[in-house]
Amino acid sequence: MDFKVKTMEPSLRYQAIQHGDIQILDAYSTDSELLKYKLVLLKDDRQLFPPYQGAAFMREETLQKYPELRNILEKISGKITEEEMQRMNYEVDVKGRTAKEVAREYLVKNGILQEKIF
Repeated sequence: MDFKVKTMEPSLRYQAIQHGDIQILDAYSTDSELLKYKLVLLKDDRQLFPPYQGAAFMREETLQKYPELRNILEKISGKITEEEMQRMNYEVDVKGRTAKEVAREYLVKNGILQEKIF
């Protein structure tokens, strides 16, 4: 296969594929646009791209103010699948829901948070 490589801002790549300006692009497997534009995610069988894993970071003051966060974060650490993250990103980026609303829904659905909390 012979591809012509185009360099562009990451924010423009999904528009470019929708308009037919490009045929393939690099993406994060959790990008909401993969669902929005019904794109097929190819397997990186040659491991060209390194794995990317989300991690929670916060100020020490925040943890002191809300100590229950440690337990909640430990419960979800390494548990959210790429598909779940992609779907949550889609709910926020495409459907316009708030991140708080989507996160709360996930936590309640997975028994990490009770309905009345948050």
